[in-house]
Amino acid sequence: MFESLTDRLSRTFRNVIGRGKLTDENMKETLKEVKEALLEADVALEVINTFIEDIRERAQGVEVGKSLTPAQALVKIVNEELTHLMGESCEELNLAMQPPAVVLVAGLQGSGKTTSVAKLAKWLKERLKKSVLVASADVYRPAAIDQLKTLAKEVDVHFFDHPEMTVPLEIVQGAIASAKKQFLDVVIIDTAGRLHIDEDMMQEIKQIHQAINPVETLFVVDGMMGQDAAKTAKAFNDALPLTGVVVTKLDGDTRGGAILSIRQVTGQKPIKFVGMGEKVDALEPFYPDRAASRILGMGDILSLVEELERKVDKQEAERLAKKLSKGKEFDFEDFRNQLLQMKNMGGLASMMDKLPGMSALPAEAKAKANDKSLDVMLAIINSMTKKERRRPALIQGSRKRRIAVGSGTSLQEVNRLLKQFTQMQKMMKKISKKGGLARMMRGMKGMQNLLPNGGMEH
Repeated sequence: MFESLTDRLSRTFRNVIGRGKLTDENMKETLKEVKEALLEADVALEVINTFIEDIRERAQGVEVGKSLTPAQALVKIVNEELTHLMGESCEELNLAMQPPAVVLVAGLQGSGKTTSVAKLAKWLKERLKKSVLVASADVYRPAAIDQLKTLAKEVDVHFFDHPEMTVPLEIVQGAIASAKKQFLDVVIIDTAGRLHIDEDMMQEIKQIHQAINPVETLFVVDGMMGQDAAKTAKAFNDALPLTGVVVTKLDGDTRGGAILSIRQVTGQKPIKFVGMGEKVDALEPFYPDRAASRILGMGDILSLVEELERKVDKQEAERLAKKLSKGKEFDFEDFRNQLLQMKNMGGLASMMDKLPGMSALPAEAKAKANDKSLDVMLAIINSMTKKERRRPALIQGSRKRRIAVGSGTSLQEVNRLLKQFTQMQKMMKKISKKGGLARMMRGMKGMQNLLPNGGMEH
């Protein structure tokens, strides 16, 4: 997420902090580099100009002048202004009404709209314990209806099947009536998408909106579109009373333009969710302060801890803690379980993205931290016999060669894994002596307090 922008800004601020104090000259140079980084990230020009001017005004005031570390004070200001630009705090869905609460979802074809409907349904079901029905009003693309039906089954929510209905408004009204009969909490309506904005599309969605008066009207936009995403969001906002935006496809190296521009160009409409991958659980509420930290290379420890608490298999963690507390060795069966849980959390890259200081890592090190390396490690472990997994010391000479052949890897890769495993074994011994996983997670929460000013110092 925002890899290029983070790299560029982190370098800029490391240079400033390295100088110790701010002068008019290096302040001017720093803001010029920040502006160039934002232009490169495809942020709307009017947004950049306002942003830079706000930073300049605050930096020339008493805040920086009275600070013992002016350069760090500037980083703090940029962090706060980025947060302000994206919306200050996480804005939740407003579902406080007589059920069913109706959520209307709009967006262009290919933006990830239908997948986002399913992701949101799963999120509401699992996090807020809501009963959800989804319905597709896209009668122009039968594949869209089939796609949502398949996804609804996958996330285990109700789907409004309407083979005999062909009028979008009838489908929507039928879905709401069905939800009322079943005493369901939320109805999410997936509307028709087009390849571009057209008058027919806007008229249809306006008609649906007026007829059902949804409690939430969300616009789904592809984050990879950069500034164009912000323009599209503005066009929809002009036609519909949007209550929020969902930005998708942020798991790649998105330039960041959409996230930083949307709120201002839509008249302060909040980004409520971001899509972080193709999996149905890859949807996260949007926290502007956490996103600002990640953009500046400070990481996002809070989100990582929340993810750990939600996705880590508690029973497996307790089993491992008990085993280690009895003085038993951490083995390859345990290591495999840890790797599988890491995959469940989105892989190495997803976790590293949330850790402070990762932007300072060499490109070569970052390139190695991908899901492919996890798959290679799992393949090697799966090629071991049960006895070898439980007694790693057995893995010598001919056994190493057999494992390499069986996993389709090289002897060098097997040796590398054995070395990593030995390091992991040592680390697990230390963790077991200090109180296990719970203590480690509490420690990570404590790290958040060190971030606002100190996170930039590598």
